[in-house]
Amino acid sequence: QAADSKREQFRQYLEKSGVLDVLTRVLVALYEEPEKPSSALDFLKHHLGASAPENPELDILRLELAEMKEKYEAVLEENKNLKTKLAQYEPPQDEKHGE
Repeated sequence: QAADSKREQFRQYLEKSGVLDVLTRVLVALYEEPEKPSSALDFLKHHLGASAPENPELDILRLELAEMKEKYEAVLEENKNLKTKLAQYEPPQDEKHGE
């Protein structure tokens, strides 16, 4: 009976802390997946990590990162275009050394 009492206390602890709700939601999501993932454990790990409370600073940093990636890609494209334009005005390497 002592073991049953400990189990019940632990179950109540999990319920109060929200663990049972989170596990239930993740397991239901797995159940409702039309195509079951090859690794159920990886699915659970991914979804449990994703269900952690978000830090508002993380959202800001993600947005900033996305903006920086866009700017970086634009700068790379501009650099490529400028190199192409510059190549039009530079003599070929052979002619430079002959002068």
